[in-house]
Amino acid sequence: MSENDAHLLIVDDDERIRGLLQKFLIRNGFLVSAARDAAHARRLLSGLDFDMIVLDVMMPGEDGVSLTKGIRETSQTPVLLLTARSETEDRIKGLEAGADDYLAKPFEPKELLLRINAILRRMPETTAESSVPKLLTLGDIRYDIERGEMWQGEDMVRLTATESQLMRIFSARPGEPLSRAKLVEELGRDKGQAQERAVDVQITRLRRKMEADPKQPRYLQTVRGAGYMLAPD
Repeated sequence: MSENDAHLLIVDDDERIRGLLQKFLIRNGFLVSAARDAAHARRLLSGLDFDMIVLDVMMPGEDGVSLTKGIRETSQTPVLLLTARSETEDRIKGLEAGADDYLAKPFEPKELLLRINAILRRMPETTAESSVPKLLTLGDIRYDIERGEMWQGEDMVRLTATESQLMRIFSARPGEPLSRAKLVEELGRDKGQAQERAVDVQITRLRRKMEADPKQPRYLQTVRGAGYMLAPD
């Protein structure tokens, strides 16, 4: 397993920590999706394959240990647990549930990176024949997450650089509304209403390439008061 092409899932109920980890790991070459709780993580896991899951133990609702047990019922995807320093019992329960490693909070991001890379290096290499492409299905459109390519049947849909960036952002968070301000930030643009209006224009152009009826979008939806959301099949 090469670390450079790994798709990670971050599960943490703390929005600030989730965002910081996502930015840090993306800067270090990973494709990163994020979930705010176990239920959100289960929805993402039902539609996407991940190379590794970084999972907080203490979350409202279903906790990380329970989610690890659920993951192990159907998958051998590596799990790295994030635990509070005093949660010795939870760390043991997590390892017994099938977690591959744990890291106590607070931690240095560089240590997290080292742990992730160490686990990924232990994973067996998959052959080209057995490798499953990471695809999102959007009606008759297919989006290859790893390659950043959009296809309609046998024809590649040509995306501009900004459209391609937007698809990478949305495909890392399927089913999660993203505000215009958040999209501007992820695109690396200066903040401001002008840039947010520019995002609206780019969304309109992207819809023309992927929606049967761009005026009534099925897959790149507008979520009132929240922004835009990619809703794959």
